[in-house]
Amino acid sequence: MNFLAHIYLSGSNEFITIGNFIADGIRGKKYQKFNKEIQTGILLHRQIDSFTDAHKTVRESTKRLHKNYGHYSGVIVDILYDHFLAKNWSNYSDIPLDKYVDDFYIVLQDNFEILPSRIQKMMPYMIADNWLLSYASIDGIAKVLEGMNRRTKNRSKMNLAVNELQEFYNEFEDEFTRFFEELISFSNEKLIEIQSKQ
Repeated sequence: MNFLAHIYLSGSNEFITIGNFIADGIRGKKYQKFNKEIQTGILLHRQIDSFTDAHKTVRESTKRLHKNYGHYSGVIVDILYDHFLAKNWSNYSDIPLDKYVDDFYIVLQDNFEILPSRIQKMMPYMIADNWLLSYASIDGIAKVLEGMNRRTKNRSKMNLAVNELQEFYNEFEDEFTRFFEELISFSNEKLIEIQSKQ
């Protein structure tokens, strides 16, 4: 899953949310240098990724992209699923998406000094271009995919995946909806389990 889903699945604790958000850049046991709640978020992120990567519904989505994008298919599906979460946000939260993401940006700014340097460098761009809110539109997703393609020095051709999004829009949305209900339940259970072991 991509940024918005990880943030959403963290619940209401700010530090668990930060941990879940920064987890991709924290390797091995380096998570142990953070406070317990951030550690919880990092461990939850890893559980979410493992569950997602192995899930048969997610594999239906990635299979549709594999011929054109190879091992980048999983990354693309993560981004497409964030689109459907943002687009259908009112199904999952009573807080409007624009307020939700603004509140998250404030949490990042208030805790800037504990963020890894990679996140500190990325954050101004994320906020200025309002990445999380932009996921709700196809144009916003197209920009994200263009940025990801640039990061692979145009090797991935991920920018072209907006074509598959439009062509198979209903199929991707149906797969996201089915999968995300399961992921919410899984994440809630894992969060309780991780906290009980600390």
